[in-house]
Amino acid sequence: MPRVTSWRAGAPPLRLRPGPMAVVGPAPRGLVLGAAIVVAALALMLTVAFVGALGAGSPALVGVSPGPQALAGVSALARREIPPGFLALYQRAAMRYGLDWAILAGIGKVECDHGRNPDPSCRREGSVNSAGAGGPMQFIASTWASYGVDGNGDRLADRWDPADAIASAANYLRASGAPADYGRALLAYNHAGWYVREVEAWAARYRGSAAMAPVAGAPGAPVAPGSTPTRVEMIGGERAVLAAGDGHLGLVPVAAPPAVQAMVVAGNELQQLPYGPGGHPDPRGAREQDCSSTVNYVLYRAGVRPIAEIVRDNPLAQDYPRWGASGPGRWVTIYATSSPTDHVFIVIAGLRLDTSHNGTDVGPNRGEDGPRWRLLDHIPTWADWSVRHPPGL
Repeated sequence: MPRVTSWRAGAPPLRLRPGPMAVVGPAPRGLVLGAAIVVAALALMLTVAFVGALGAGSPALVGVSPGPQALAGVSALARREIPPGFLALYQRAAMRYGLDWAILAGIGKVECDHGRNPDPSCRREGSVNSAGAGGPMQFIASTWASYGVDGNGDRLADRWDPADAIASAANYLRASGAPADYGRALLAYNHAGWYVREVEAWAARYRGSAAMAPVAGAPGAPVAPGSTPTRVEMIGGERAVLAAGDGHLGLVPVAAPPAVQAMVVAGNELQQLPYGPGGHPDPRGAREQDCSSTVNYVLYRAGVRPIAEIVRDNPLAQDYPRWGASGPGRWVTIYATSSPTDHVFIVIAGLRLDTSHNGTDVGPNRGEDGPRWRLLDHIPTWADWSVRHPPGL
C-alpha cells in the first residue's frame, strides 16, 4: 500500500487510536525497552481468575478489570459491550501474540457474543454445534488439536475455557498470516467474506476508530474523513520506535495519550515525501513538506493546532521558538532555532521527525531528504535550540 498520499483539503485531525493495529513485542534493531516501558507493557497483561461453573457449566470470569492504560484505546461502545474479564483476555492474548486485541474481540462478538450467547456450544463444557464447533471462540476439534494452547497457566487447554479459547484464537490467527494480513487470517478462521467484514467492522467499533481504518487507493485518491492509508502497528509501553526492517514506520506506543499516538501516525503519513515548500500555508494535500510544514501537519492531525490557525498564521520555523509551553514535554518536544539558520523538528514519544539528516541521523533514513524518522543518541548540536512543547503533552 503506498504511503505517499495526497490528503484532500478536508482531511480532519486523527481522533483516536488508528487501526487495524498490531501490538508488537521486542523493540527493533537491537533496542532494549527500559524497565519503565516493560512495566507499562505488562500493565496490559492482566491476571484474570476463573471460577467454577455457573448455570449449565459455562465458565464465568471474575477478578481484575482492565486498568486505565488498557482502556486508553478502547471505545465507549467496547467498554459497555465487552465484559471486563473478556476484554482483559483479548488484550492479554493480543500482547502475547503481537496482534490487534480488537480483532480478537470482533471474533468473540461474532462467534458467541463474548460468551453470552445462550447456544450450549458457546457456554456448556463439551457441547458443540452442528459443525462440531464449541467454546466462546467456536473451535472445531481438529483445529483445536493443532492450535489450542493453555491461556491461563493451569496446564490445561480447554476450548470452552475463555482464557484458553481466546489465546488459541490469537495463536491460530498468527499462524494464518496475522498481523501482516488480517484478511487472510480471518478467512482461515472462517472461510467467508461476510465473516471477515463483520469481524473487522466490530473491531473498528471497539477500538473507537472506525473512520480511521486503512483505505486502499492510489496516491492522490480522495481519503475518507479521518482515515489513514498508512500501516499502523502498536508497541507496548510509552516510547515510539521504528519497525524492524521498515525505517518509515514508527510503532505507536499503546500507553501514550491518543493525541501522541495520532502524531506518530501523522509522521508515518509523511514518510517518503520530498523536501520542499509545498506544505505552506496549508500542509494538507501537499506533495512535499519542509521542516515547519511537517510540524504544522503533525500538530494539526493530532488536533493540537486548528487548521484555520495554521492557514491563517502560516507558522514557520522561526515562529516555533515562541510557540507552546517552555521546556521539554512529557510526550512531545519541539526544537526550534533561527540561528545559524531557521529550522524546527519534533520529537514524539522519543522518536524524532525531522527533515534535516546530514550529520544528524544514523538510522535507515540518513541518506534521504524530506520528513523522516531520524535516529541519533543526542539532539543535534549545530544550533542553540529553543525547547518547547504542546501544552499538556
